[in-house]
Amino acid sequence: MPELIPVLSKDDIDKRISVIAHRISNDYKNDELVFIGVLKGSFIFLSDIVRCLTIPVRIDFVGISSYGSGIYSSGNIRLTKKIELNVRDKDLLIIEDIIDTGSTLSYLIDYLNSFDPKTVKVCVLLDKSERRDKKINVDYVCHKVKKGFFVGYGLDYNENYRNLQGIYCLKL
Repeated sequence: MPELIPVLSKDDIDKRISVIAHRISNDYKNDELVFIGVLKGSFIFLSDIVRCLTIPVRIDFVGISSYGSGIYSSGNIRLTKKIELNVRDKDLLIIEDIIDTGSTLSYLIDYLNSFDPKTVKVCVLLDKSERRDKKINVDYVCHKVKKGFFVGYGLDYNENYRNLQGIYCLKL
């Protein structure tokens, strides 16, 4: 049976999201902002941020797969759902559950830039630098972690644990 080691409580996450949402609201108060949520892991994070914003925002989702059922990225990144909104000349904010190696976000940024947006920025729940091999500028970070495999609050292991209210380090 896997062991779950607490990393962030729901209260800690909520407090940090409130701060991030306030910054986003201030930074984009005069712009047309589009959130691009990365499925499936970001859906809870995205919905909580949206409810804390004081500005209007449009929302779209992309599906990207790189993990499969393991705890390490396969390195094979594939788009499983394309964006549907017209994002040309719009400010885009990618909402992602975790940045690890940076490969998935690098791929996504290139994909989104192909639609000629005004800007593309990044907001992540967890910034995990342990295995980073791509230089990615992350504009909004809720929490930095060093190493481990994390689950809960939308993050999964083999489609399990997304429902946990906090974030945990999974020890297999």
